[in-house]
Amino acid sequence: MGALEKMLDGITRVVKMDSKVEGLASTIVDQQKRIEDLTGRVIRLETALEIALIAQGKQPKQIGKD
Repeated sequence: MGALEKMLDGITRVVKMDSKVEGLASTIVDQQKRIEDLTGRVIRLETALEIALIAQGKQPKQIGKD
C-alpha cells in the first residue's frame, strides 16, 4: 500500500468518524430534552404529594436534605 493510499484511507476514516460523532451529538441533545422533561414531571409529582400530605395534616419528609 502506497503512502497516498494510506493517506486517503486515513482521511476516509476521519470523515466517517465525523459523521458518527454528529449522530451521537444529535442523540445526546434528544436525551437531554427527555431528561429535562422527566425532571419537570418529577418536580410536579413531588409538589402534588406534598400538597396531599399537608391536606391530610401530615408533615412531608424533606428528601435529600440532611
